[in-house]
Amino acid sequence: MNIDIKNITNYLSRFAKTLVRFLPFMFIIANLMVYGYLVLHINSLTQVEADELTVLEQLESVNRPEIDQAAVDKIKELQDQNVQVDALFKEARDNPFSE
Repeated sequence: MNIDIKNITNYLSRFAKTLVRFLPFMFIIANLMVYGYLVLHINSLTQVEADELTVLEQLESVNRPEIDQAAVDKIKELQDQNVQVDALFKEARDNPFSE
């Protein structure tokens, strides 16, 4: 095939027409490839299991809240003083629509 500068516009226009003809097909194939990659990548990430050392390190890095002992004592004291309120809460939990 001998390409002349004079005939290059003719070749380019033929190539553009062919490209436009297959453009929807290429778009669908490209999207299917991207979705396939995402599905395979997500599948591989969900099957990875964490080892015990990593889990222990993550658990140690968690800051657990500490409750002041005075607050705990005050809550217990209030709970002991008001037995009727505790009973009302339990009843309301069992049947919240009764009055």
